[in-house]
Amino acid sequence: MSVSSPRPSGRRTRRHDHDAGGDPEVLAAKAALREEVWTALTEAKVTRFPGARNRISNFVGAEAAAERLRAHPVWQAARTVKCNPDSAQLPVRQRALEDGKLLYMAVPRLAEEEPFFLLDPDHLAEPPRKAASIAGAARSARRVAVAELEPVDLVVTGCVAVGVDGARLGKGGGFADLEFALATAAGLIGEHTTVVTTVHELQVRGAGEIPTTPHDAPVDLVVTPERVVDCRPGRGVRPADGIRWEELTPEKIAAIPLLARLAAQR
Repeated sequence: MSVSSPRPSGRRTRRHDHDAGGDPEVLAAKAALREEVWTALTEAKVTRFPGARNRISNFVGAEAAAERLRAHPVWQAARTVKCNPDSAQLPVRQRALEDGKLLYMAVPRLAEEEPFFLLDPDHLAEPPRKAASIAGAARSARRVAVAELEPVDLVVTGCVAVGVDGARLGKGGGFADLEFALATAAGLIGEHTTVVTTVHELQVRGAGEIPTTPHDAPVDLVVTPERVVDCRPGRGVRPADGIRWEELTPEKIAAIPLLARLAAQR
């Protein structure tokens, strides 16, 4: 009986922080923590398609977390919401449109000169759940530049891990922090804008466990299917100086059309 040769493992997925600047030790510590969380989610079988690794993981209970956020006073008071485009926060985006809120959603990887989708609940081509998806936004939304955005009442951001002190760990691409910096520089996000995330309990870490740098934007509220954690009493300082050009590599700037244009104007 012949023994078949093992299948080639294929090309290893490149880490999202491959073009990130900054302290290599901090980058390595963040990468190790991401792997720890992705492994925990996978082994507990609480992830959804298309899996945990190399993304803001979609998790079992995302709808319950969105409902818990929906019941919170900061949600009820918000008229305009900015939310990340990942699957884990699709239930949040759906509820924003169902509740009549104006919704801004970043174009994935900020890959357009006009890097945000504007979804108006009064002008949707399809029901909120479909319109709130990336494919649906392409049909129901219009692309807008930063200068066209209105001030935002509530920012919803995706996380790989988040601390009870508000420290946030993304997937490594730096896009959420860049979105935050662009909106801050334009005056759309201020010190009093509330920033929240929805995650699984396995993604929550203790205070001081998540490495941070000055450009990392902390969250104010962590919402899981089971609870709401108010991080505001002990959270770190929110970046208030816009884009930190010295921390961006030429590769990162070249990959984002808006950054490339802004860099050329400096």
